[in-house]
Amino acid sequence: MVKKIDVKKGITYSTESVVSKQIMNSKAGSVTLFAFAKGQSLSEHTAPFDAMAQVTEGIGKFTIGGKANRVSTGELIIMPANVTHAVMADEKFKMLLTMIRG
Repeated sequence: MVKKIDVKKGITYSTESVVSKQIMNSKAGSVTLFAFAKGQSLSEHTAPFDAMAQVTEGIGKFTIGGKANRVSTGELIIMPANVTHAVMADEKFKMLLTMIRG
């Protein structure tokens, strides 16, 4: 099935929360849109798969293996499997997360 999704408009912000919307899930991986309200975060965790986060609006702070990285609109960052990472919204932002199951 062909799906056309506007990654900027495909998800909306919610006050004081993180909103997520899975748009694809298969054996190969998954793709999920996220919208972070200012001050919201995903606490430090690991994942068994490599992941790519592309910021579609705003600026996100990604801490990977203890190192903070600011990622702006149009930029992406790779989060290696089994490495601790966390995501923080110093300001509201949206991202597209692609998990790659290997």
